[in-house]
Parts: sequence; C-alpha cells; structure tokens
Amino acid sequence: MTLEQLRIFLAVAELMHFTRAAETLYITQPAVSAAIQSLEAEYGVRLFHRIGRHIEITDAGKLLQMEAQKVLEQVSLTERGLKELNNLQRGELKLGSSLTIGNYWLPGKISQFKRQYPGIHIDCTLGNAEEICEGTATGLFDFALVTGDVKPSLKNYLEQEVVGSDRLQIVVGTSHPWFKRTEICPAELLATTWVMREPGSGVQQMFEQALQSWGIDPTQLDIVLVLSSSEMVKAVVESGVGAAAIPELMVTKEIQLSTLHAVPVVDRNSDTELDIVQPVWKLKHKQRFQTRVAIAFEEILSAVQSPESKSMPLSEANGQNSKVLESELN
Repeated sequence: MTLEQLRIFLAVAELMHFTRAAETLYITQPAVSAAIQSLEAEYGVRLFHRIGRHIEITDAGKLLQMEAQKVLEQVSLTERGLKELNNLQRGELKLGSSLTIGNYWLPGKISQFKRQYPGIHIDCTLGNAEEICEGTATGLFDFALVTGDVKPSLKNYLEQEVVGSDRLQIVVGTSHPWFKRTEICPAELLATTWVMREPGSGVQQMFEQALQSWGIDPTQLDIVLVLSSSEMVKAVVESGVGAAAIPELMVTKEIQLSTLHAVPVVDRNSDTELDIVQPVWKLKHKQRFQTRVAIAFEEILSAVQSPESKSMPLSEANGQNSKVLESELN
C-alpha cells in the first residue's frame, strides 16, 4: 500500500467517479483504475461496487477511507515538521478567522509575522464564527481567531485564550431619526427596524447576549434584513435602512465622516452607558500537534494579550467570561 494509492483512492471515494478523480489528480483514468484494482487484489476486498456506469463505496472502502485520511493527515504534519527544521525559513501556517476579525484585526498581526518570517506561507480562511470553530475542531486550521460563543459539542476539543477585544456600536445612517441623538434607552431599541448578521456570527451572538442582559428579547426586534457579512450590514445602514450593531473597528472612518452615527445606549436609572464588548478568542485543538510556525505566530499574538489572560478549556472559559471582559476594559 503506497501513499499514492491512498491519494487516488480518496479522490475516487470523494468524487465517486473514476474519470473525475483522474482529472482532479492530473493522471489518466487507467492509472486510477489500476491503483484501485491493485489495492483490491492485494487485500482480497472490494472497495467499490460497480453498478452500470456508477460506483458505490463498500464497507471495506468506508473503513479504508477513514484510515487513509488519518494516514495522509499525519504525513502532511510530518512533512511540515521536516520543512520547519530550517529555522522557520520555510513552512506553512493555516489560520481560520471570523469575518470581521480577519478583515480588520488580523491583517496587522499577519504583516508583523511576515516581516519576521518572510518565507512562511500563510493560508487564512474567513467564515462566520461557527464555521471557523468547527474547522478548528476537525483540524483544518492550526488555530483560529473568532468572537462569540462556541457550540457546546465542540467545547471538549478546543482551548481558548483572549488575545484582544472589540466593541460593538449601534449605528444609524444620516436619514435615521436617531442620527442627532446623543443617547437612547434600551426600551427604544424596539422602536426601529434592524439589519442583522446571520445566526452563527460572533457579532450576532454578542448583540443578542447584550440585549438579553438589558432585559430585551431579541426576537421582539423588527428585523428587516439578515446579511452574511458586517460590510454588507454597514453599507445598507449607511444607505438609510434601519439600525445595526457593528464592530467599532469597522465604522471608525464612517463616524469621522458623519456618514454613520454611533448612538450610546444609556441606563437611565443609573445614568451609565451600556457597553457591548466582545473578546477576540484564539482557539486551538487541545490534542493536535502544534507546529513551530504556529507557535511563532502565537508569540506575535501574545504581545497584545492582557497579563491576566491565560489558556483555559472552553467549559471553564464561558463561566469566566464576565471577568475576562472586565480585564480587557481595564
């Protein structure tokens, strides 16, 4: 059994088609067939049922698929480790990031890292927080940078650490009745239309948590649009549609230019402004191997980490969330 045979088998198992697998691997269709037939003959099993012009994977094929994925993943980690024996002159870093963090917070950290290690290739995937957390748990990323909560089903696999923070601001466009307001009370949030991020977004999770802490049911808001990026939300609100909760990093320029206005929410009973602060979490798998490249990038992130912050399992971190936020603000 060779690594090349395993790669060919996995391509066929994924595409369920010999010719398409050959095209994906840039080899001939007979070469694909020969590799599969060799494996079947060597171990006396059928990996695929040939049904007319279609194929179906057998139980033996499913077993090999699961184990072959583990083997090739370990080979990839070994190759990366060997490449790193050149004092970080070459190598690869796989990052996952939620959209806002990836577009506004992370680029400065990546630039700093590239200045120190110009030969390291960085592959950064952006998505909503839920997608990135799942990718980190399954090994797609060395680690991830997100805001918001992690699904309970992933908490046993991931470790998190605060490496920064961001503040959500409630913003409106020039034609909105709140544009000249210096403050609003929580109850007034029910008196306007809203543009929201999609479920699973860290921004959306943080806003809903803030609303609940203020005694407001998020389902009572008049939501007119749900969009998949904060950039889209910002553009729609700037054009005059409703209000939105948007990360402060994203709206600094627009507020300075007065195309958007940030409206503070004030508790009239205590005369205090109600902040929405979200931590930037670094997530990594608790058991997966950490490359030297990943460790070097973590050192860049630790430079902005608060002294009080430390690694912790997700199950413990959620219970200490209020303490972390307080530490970030001080």
